[in-house]
Amino acid sequence: MSDTPLPVLDPALNKFPDSPRHIHLMGICGTGMGAVAGLLQQSGYTITGSDSGVYPPMSDYLAENNIVVTEGYGPGNLHPRPDLVVVGNVIRRENPEALELARLGVDYVSFPQLLSHFYLSPKTSLVVAGTHGKTTTSALLATVLAGAELDPSFMIGGIVQAFNANFTIGKGEYFVVEGDEYDTAFFDKGPKFLHYQPHIAILTSVEFDHADIYADFDAVKDSFRKLIEIMPDDGTLIACFDYEVVRELCSLARCRVISYGSDPAFDYCYGDLDIGADVTSFALLRSGQPAGMYRSVLPGKHNVLNSMAVIAVLDTIGVEPGIIARELQLFQGVRRRQEVRGVEDGVVVIDDFAHHPTAVNETLQALAGAYAGKRLVAVFEPRTNSSRRNIFQEDYARVFGGAAEVVIKEPDPLDGVRAEDHFSAAVLAEALKAQGIPARCFADVESILAYLLRALHADDVVAVLSNGGFGNIHARLLDGLRQRALRS
Repeated sequence: MSDTPLPVLDPALNKFPDSPRHIHLMGICGTGMGAVAGLLQQSGYTITGSDSGVYPPMSDYLAENNIVVTEGYGPGNLHPRPDLVVVGNVIRRENPEALELARLGVDYVSFPQLLSHFYLSPKTSLVVAGTHGKTTTSALLATVLAGAELDPSFMIGGIVQAFNANFTIGKGEYFVVEGDEYDTAFFDKGPKFLHYQPHIAILTSVEFDHADIYADFDAVKDSFRKLIEIMPDDGTLIACFDYEVVRELCSLARCRVISYGSDPAFDYCYGDLDIGADVTSFALLRSGQPAGMYRSVLPGKHNVLNSMAVIAVLDTIGVEPGIIARELQLFQGVRRRQEVRGVEDGVVVIDDFAHHPTAVNETLQALAGAYAGKRLVAVFEPRTNSSRRNIFQEDYARVFGGAAEVVIKEPDPLDGVRAEDHFSAAVLAEALKAQGIPARCFADVESILAYLLRALHADDVVAVLSNGGFGNIHARLLDGLRQRALRS
């Protein structure tokens, strides 16, 4: 083994070169990186990219837009030499492509740096942050702004149905960006949203997550405290005061704070909530006074809160209430957020990104209300660095009450984590069965599919909860149900 030290990135090269033409993206299939690739291509740059283990929808999206992705990382991906390299936060210091980047001495940036430099600086930045609801809230805000003919730009962590895209460059004043608290890059461990120059920010929630980068809840709170600290004095922070920690953090704000939630004492509150099969309706209270009725196809109380946050932003910038109400009702959602992937043999198959215990609970409660009278089967893949640890083991046992049956995939083990610190699908299944909820765990997707095709009946609803590709289980399940129907 050689004792030669590994090359390291020169901090002096963490900069933007003059007039770059060829930009290479390492980790291009990440949701944010894929959006940045699209923005850059739309702006006229030559784009190349590399990644490993790619999966839909981003891989499909990049292919549809003729952005070629090299599978796997290696020195050859930086030849011919690009003018600038964007390093995704999936890349580690010892990645062979990162080592070649250091050896070549090419200018490099993180994708939050690039987004801020090229796209946010000329606009008014509307940042949506929080542990939950960022993607749906961002998409809703961008869609309503577009419906109000304000021609926004946006970059969002999911494919927005109205645009069939997770980014666009508009001619209007506003840029909507999903503010992720995950770290920026291996050379910048601060949260992404610190680069986003917020003028108006939404803070949906603050809970513990991302156990791979945050040591404890205090570290999570500190990241959001930094976001509040960079808000300009003339900015506006719109915050869900249902969370005590959000109220605590907002007490530090120098800017204007607008509260929303379930208490009439807040600036925005809902009343007369009605969650139906096809529409959710609620009365809006502003400063305790009636401010109209609103309707949405999005089920669940959490989506009412997301809608109120958007209404507060739009009120702040002067959009007429009638336009807001019209566009909220027309909003069709985001892929992988309570998205109906299809119906076969009488079974509805839904795809959702939920993985944090709070998100799992809210999603299942919303779907149970929207599909009242039907049997709801939850299929859960713990895939994140947090969900594959046992930090949420007991919490998960309390959040599947909205489901009539639960199917859990045993997660792949995490490297460098002790066996006793891993999450156990078998332990969760036993805990749910002790509550009277039928539950099963399986080692792989094939076993789950085989079981579901035996056990599902017409009028069942299957909610697949995963933040990954999950072995393309949605399409494979629909195909299996279709074949089952043909055989019967």
